[in-house]
Amino acid sequence: MALRRLFGAPTPEEAGVSTFVETALLMFVLLNPFTMSIYLLDLVRSLERGVLALQLLRAAVISAAVFAAFAAFGDRIFTDVLQVRFIAFQIFGGITFLIIGTRLILGVRHPVPALNPEEGQISGSIAMPFIVGPGTITAAVIAGSRQPVIPAIGAILIALASAVVMIIAFKLVYDWALGRNERLIQRYINISGRVTALFTGSFAIEMILSGVESWLKTIFPQA
Repeated sequence: MALRRLFGAPTPEEAGVSTFVETALLMFVLLNPFTMSIYLLDLVRSLERGVLALQLLRAAVISAAVFAAFAAFGDRIFTDVLQVRFIAFQIFGGITFLIIGTRLILGVRHPVPALNPEEGQISGSIAMPFIVGPGTITAAVIAGSRQPVIPAIGAILIALASAVVMIIAFKLVYDWALGRNERLIQRYINISGRVTALFTGSFAIEMILSGVESWLKTIFPQA
């Protein structure tokens, strides 16, 4: 199967599997549980494992509902409901991502304020903007346009569940390492933040270019 995909045209079944895997991988990379665990570090430090897991699960359910809607209805949500073009959202989302990536690579704190564990119901604050953002919404729309809705939602759910599991695993490692090797945790935070910034900036440029290319096609359809 792999050789045919490399040296020949894939069969419809192979194309479906390939799109499913690519969707799941893209969503997982965009969710980026490694960096998300840093953004949620205040919660990781202060909440018990069970409480943190419950809040993450609730946030995942909220996010899954949003992603499912965008995968099912696509850019019609933008044109028919929000009265904006999906192209505009791509460009704006790319600019927002670019600002975040630049701040990360320069070592500036994330622009979103840290969550306060004493606020009570924080699952909604975790879902937006840490899980549901310009990049993941764009990926959900593209996933729904490239494959049937059910496989698209399935791939998104797998990526979302994997990200939640990774954050809980980080909590376990953090609790174990706390007091034993705090320097290792700090080193992880610094390295993962800088590495993530490279991808975030690159994906931001890709979103902007994709939006500009789509916009130019509407102006010069024969080009």
